[in-house]
This record gives sequence, C-alpha cells and structure tokens, in this order.
Amino acid sequence: MECPHLSSSVCIAPDSTKFPNGSPSSWCCSVCRSNKSPWVCLTCSSVHCGRYVNGHAKKHYEDAQIPLTNHKKSEKQEKAQHTVCMDCSSYSTYCYRCDDFVVNDTKLGLVQKVREHLQNLENSAFTADRHRKRKLLEISSLNSKLLKVNGSTTAICATGLRNLGNTCFMNAILQSLSNIEQFCCYFKELPAVELRNGKTAGRRTYHTRSQGDNNVSLVEEFRKTLCALWQGSQTAFSPESLFYVVWKIMPNFRGYQQQDAHEFMRYLLDHLHLELQGGFNGVSRSAILQENSTLSASNKCCINGASTVVTAIFGGILQNEVNCLICGTESRKFDPFLDLSLDIPNQFRSKRSKNQENGPVCSLRDCLHSFTDLEELDETELYMCHKCKKKQKSTKKFWIQKLPKVLCLHLKRFHWTAYLRNKVDTYVEFPLRGLDMKCYLLEPENSGPESCLYDLAAVVVHHGSGVGSGHYTAYATHEGRWFHFNDSTVTLTDEETVVKAKAYILFYVECQARAGSDKL
Repeated sequence: MECPHLSSSVCIAPDSTKFPNGSPSSWCCSVCRSNKSPWVCLTCSSVHCGRYVNGHAKKHYEDAQIPLTNHKKSEKQEKAQHTVCMDCSSYSTYCYRCDDFVVNDTKLGLVQKVREHLQNLENSAFTADRHRKRKLLEISSLNSKLLKVNGSTTAICATGLRNLGNTCFMNAILQSLSNIEQFCCYFKELPAVELRNGKTAGRRTYHTRSQGDNNVSLVEEFRKTLCALWQGSQTAFSPESLFYVVWKIMPNFRGYQQQDAHEFMRYLLDHLHLELQGGFNGVSRSAILQENSTLSASNKCCINGASTVVTAIFGGILQNEVNCLICGTESRKFDPFLDLSLDIPNQFRSKRSKNQENGPVCSLRDCLHSFTDLEELDETELYMCHKCKKKQKSTKKFWIQKLPKVLCLHLKRFHWTAYLRNKVDTYVEFPLRGLDMKCYLLEPENSGPESCLYDLAAVVVHHGSGVGSGHYTAYATHEGRWFHFNDSTVTLTDEETVVKAKAYILFYVECQARAGSDKL
C-alpha cells in the first residue's frame, strides 16, 4: 500500500554508522538479544525482533507514541513516532500506523537506499573469516540443532524460506505442502531432470532469469524446493528459481505485490497436475518416472492413467443435487474438487460487543453444514428445468461422493462489498484430531470408520485486513511436533497456540492414510 508516513518517519542516513556490525540478517534484538526475525527502525536505526518472536519491534513503536494532547502535532513530534521499520532478511518495509507493508518510497528514495545498503552489508559479510566460522560451526552443527522438548532431545530439521518481496503467500503454501508427508515424499523421490534440447539427464540444473521461456519446469523446481526444506539447514532457503518459473507460467503472480495464498495454491496444484500429465517438450514425465527403479510402488501408482499425485491425494468428488420446486424433477451432477471453499455463516460475521463475547463460537462444523445444507436458490440463480422447459425455482444440495486422502478446506474470509474486498476476521474453531466427515458423505455406509476421520497437518493464517496486504504464516506438524513458519524464521510451538489461530486454509490428512502412506 501507499504509506503517507514515510517522509516523516524515514530519518536515518542510508549508510548510517549507527547500524550494528555483521550481516543484517543475523542482527540481534536490542532488548532480548534474539537474532530471529530482526527489524531495523528507519527513524533511529535500532534493531528489534518481529511480532512472531517477542514483538519488541512493535513495542518500540508503541513506546515512542506521544499522547495526542493537541489536535495538531509538530514536525518534531511526528518524527518521533518510529512508525516504519525494515525486515533485515527480506528488506520489506512495514508501517505500524498503517498496519501494513509499504510499497512506495520517499521523494529522495531513502527506503531503497537503506535497502541497498543492508544488501551490501549482507554481501560483504561473506568474507574468508565468515567461511572459517562456518567450518567451525559444522563441527558442532548437530549440537546447535538440538532442542529439549518434553525432556527428550530432538533435532530440528525444518528450514525457513526467504521472503523475496511480499512472497509470504507462496512461502506459507510451500511450507504447508512440504508437511503433507505423502505429497512431499512423492516429489522428493522423483529423479532430477535436466531440460536440454528436449532430453533428460541425471544432473541437476538451476534455472536463471536468462534462460528461455520453454526451458522451465515447475515440477523440477518444486521438487528442488521441497528437498531443500528438509535437508536440516538452519539457513533459510531462497525459492528464487521456483518463483521465476511461477512468473513464467502464471502471469497473475508476476510482480512483488501481495497475492492471495489460496489462489496461488490452486494455480500451483493445477499446473503441477497438468505438467505431470503432459510431460516436458515431448518427453513424458510418466515414462521417465516408470523407468525409475528408486521410485516406490505406492508413488508409481499415482501416475497411472490420467491421474497424478495431485488428484490422487487432494482429489475428491462432489455430487450437486438440484430439485425443481414446480415439478419435482431432480438433476444430479458430479464435480471433482481439490479443495472445498466454505462460507463463514452470516450469524458469526458481525463483530461482537463485550456483552456478546461469551456467545456461541463459529466452528468448522458450522461452515461445513452451511456448505452441505439444503439451499433454495434465489431469483438470480433460477434452474433450467428440462421437464418444465423453462427456468424455475429450485433447491440445491451438495453431497461428498468421494473423500480425498488430504482434505483441504478454504475459509472464505474475503468478500466483495460494493467496490471493496473486505476480510471476515471471525475466529473459527477447528479440531486438531478426529474431524469426522461421515455425515457429509452420499453413501456413508460404504466407507470404513477410519476413512472418514481426519487429523490436522497444516494451517495457513492471514494476518491483516485485506487480501492485497497483510502477511501470511503457516503452522504445520512434523513427527508429532508443531512448527510456526514465518518466512525465514521457523520456531517450535504448541497445540494451544495452533488452535487459537484464525485459519484461512486447513489441510487435514485422512487417519488411514497417515497410518500407512503405502495405501495410496
């Protein structure tokens, strides 16, 4: 968004000597000394941690606020607000007064100059001394990755993703998908493919911006990214090559403006499915995979026929049942789905007053009931009845004919009112385990008890007020522990924190599938 506070808040010299020593991405918070998610104030150059660590950057802004004793503040007072700060890892800029990320700059371009200076500091940190320190760190890398969790020693292997400029929407989806075990394992087992003159080779190659449009593979870059996320590196991975391919094949996502994470997920899954079906430059990916002896039998079955791993894992089938209210004629249609988009019922949308805080809480089951309940179509959705031979009033009901192995539920938090797209910020209660989908099935008697039960694997959360702004993070579970993925920062968290999140996208894994991934 265009921030009106830059001219009065960006006061430091781009090459200020007040900056700490070392690489900006490893600067420490001046309060708690944490080096996770450092932000530098563009008013005074002090460094504090982000809101998902200990929130000292926001506290710094709040402490600097001057009581509004007069209607008009002096220029000196305005400059004392410390409202704008910069992420020392991604160099994105945030204004606390606007409560949003900033895309504009001052007339003198000070924000960009500070950004370039931080980038230069980061680059200059890669000296011989830094390489020497890295070698020393490798010796004790195992110790540095160990944490005490419930009295036992376990190793953190999750890796963060660098923000390339408002790419948190992509990072949150990638981290969520990387924690869908069946899905992630399939791609990690794929052989590396080099696209050269339409032929395949066993050597890896990384795409650069200088390569031609035809020489890109979304599947290959997606595979590399998933592999990088679980190599145990403590250094955040930069998904630049994948983002470049996304720009090439998904024009909607070109540029560095904030995007809708759900929209990106749908485009990503659709394009992965199409590429896996069609192959590259005349070379069938399926043929390559079937010849690969290292690919597990369970994963080879995902690529038979028109199905791919995308539809095999996320694919379900809906029955759309429409009844004419005049003659009673029934029409049935079956539609495949990769996710279900659920409305938050109107009775839960309005903001609660203090007297209503103890009222009923919206649950995920309320949203599912709203989706599957019998609905009378309004005048703008009249049904063309083949028996009456004209449009008639009718009712509609959805049934789930086939449940997927991974049930992806999208809560419709953004809706249009007049010319604005507003956010529904209602909290929706959701279960961590045992989501029972049996009552929504067309033929529940034909399904086993475990095949209708789902456990939560990942949650995408949108923080902020609008779809074109704000910030995305993700929670995901791996080997029984919950992690919070906030771009380059990955932290252990607990179930109590996860269930309090205002979910935007939920990924549920079928209990039967989680118990044995060989049942694909």
